Amino acid sequence: MQVKMMRKETFCPAEISHLSKEQQLVWLMEEYGDMIVRLAYSYVKQKQAAEDISQEVFISCFNSLDRFQKKSSYKTWLYRITVNKCKDYVKSWSYKHIRYKDFFSSILMKNPSPDMQGMDREEKEVIFSKVLFLPIKLREVIIFHYYEEMSVNEISDLLSINSNTVKTRLHRAKKQLKGLLEGDGNDGR
Repeated sequence: MQVKMMRKETFCPAEISHLSKEQQLVWLMEEYGDMIVRLAYSYVKQKQAAEDISQEVFISCFNSLDRFQKKSSYKTWLYRITVNKCKDYVKSWSYKHIRYKDFFSSILMKNPSPDMQGMDREEKEVIFSKVLFLPIKLREVIIFHYYEEMSVNEISDLLSINSNTVKTRLHRAKKQLKGLLEGDGNDGR
């Protein structure tokens, strides 16, 4: 029996439920893998830790795939798992006792939003490096809104917070980011 290779662009999320659990996982990893690593990196600021978290996310996904109720999109579901894994990691001993390495330039904005497409790579790297100085609550809304192009309502659902809280955090994040870019020394901590 010859096995046909599944191509991710031939399936949309609604059509993958008929696939085997393993095929569903492969599709999800191909579709969202890079995004999950970028999101994890925005929290933990370490390449290896972000990749490890990504693996943990997909292990959790595989273990829970048959219980996924489709109340949200696969993307939102994977983001929620990733955010939770990252928050657990940030609270861990490992995170608090290991020095960070710069990695952002290799994962920086693979799919930049239209607002950011006009900037050159150096400008984007400077801005992203400053985004990483923001507190997690502000950093995550900036990443989701500008780098992952999520709406305020999507971010609100993902983080289980009020949409006005998302707007407030975006406003505060932009204000702190502006201060960081102007060099006032306020790194948000």
